[in-house]
Amino acid sequence: MKSLRIAALALALMLAMAGCASVDPKKESAVGFYLDTVVTLTAYVDDAQVLKDALDECGRWEALLSRTIEGSDVWNINHAGGAPVQVSQPTIEIIEAAREVSERSGGAFDISIAPASTLWDFTSGEGVVPDADALAEAAAKVDYRKVVVEGDTVTLPDGMMIDLGGIAKGYIADRVKEYLKERGVESAILSFGGNIVAIGTKPGGKPWKVGIQDIDKPTGEYMLVSKNYGGSTVTSGIYERGFEADGVWYHHILDPATGWPVQNELASVTIFSESSMLGDALATAAFALGGEEGAALIEGIDGVEAVFIARDRSVRYTSGADAYMED
Repeated sequence: MKSLRIAALALALMLAMAGCASVDPKKESAVGFYLDTVVTLTAYVDDAQVLKDALDECGRWEALLSRTIEGSDVWNINHAGGAPVQVSQPTIEIIEAAREVSERSGGAFDISIAPASTLWDFTSGEGVVPDADALAEAAAKVDYRKVVVEGDTVTLPDGMMIDLGGIAKGYIADRVKEYLKERGVESAILSFGGNIVAIGTKPGGKPWKVGIQDIDKPTGEYMLVSKNYGGSTVTSGIYERGFEADGVWYHHILDPATGWPVQNELASVTIFSESSMLGDALATAAFALGGEEGAALIEGIDGVEAVFIARDRSVRYTSGADAYMED
């Protein structure tokens, strides 16, 4: 009788375990358009509504941080005519993080690039090169050191503008990740264009695979494949947005000193980090510095690694980047 009872208990346990397996979370996805890019959230969840709610969070953050949405913190700063503007704590956090990257990179990353960047149109397909004199005048207004933060206010000299586009997408990706974790999501991959953020690993413990775009092929064809164990993978490259005019390729990564697209040996930079906000800014800074100086910048920051792809297809890794790459 004792043996029968033990067998019955074992059978009941097996049935219970089988029942649990049958209700494991399903793979669900939600897609939206925010921050001028397609946002795709994929997660193993019981209720797909959590992903729709996360997309709503994207919209809320965009309304706060967009340069072009009237009433946003950035809009208010840019239209204050030099007066102090009270802003949210997240805006302060982003501006201060941007300043740190600017200082580390010697100004290669600069959120006050807006006077120059607004003269370029990389999305309409018209391919118009700005007037050189107008661009020089705009570049003279670019100087992150003149963005003054005091408490919860930001002051910008009249005529200057900021654009958080080079760092805010990473910040929002980080916040959406935290939102989903708070909602109980344990396994997800979140795509914000060039920013990929993961929650945990795939079910079963394997890392997520993130392709690094082939610089000479159509979107979706990969030159390298990286691994993401629950952090951030950010790639910035000259193929993302740009146009050709008179045989010259003009891309969206601008030199803050001149307002013109950066011209060096690089085609893309991929940053591996925990913070996507940091990875976002560093990808731009490292690209602008070029392979040698960009690698030195990344080597000096704990917990961050990078892969540099040159226009001639040669590849350079920082010292710990191998850990993130497929064999």
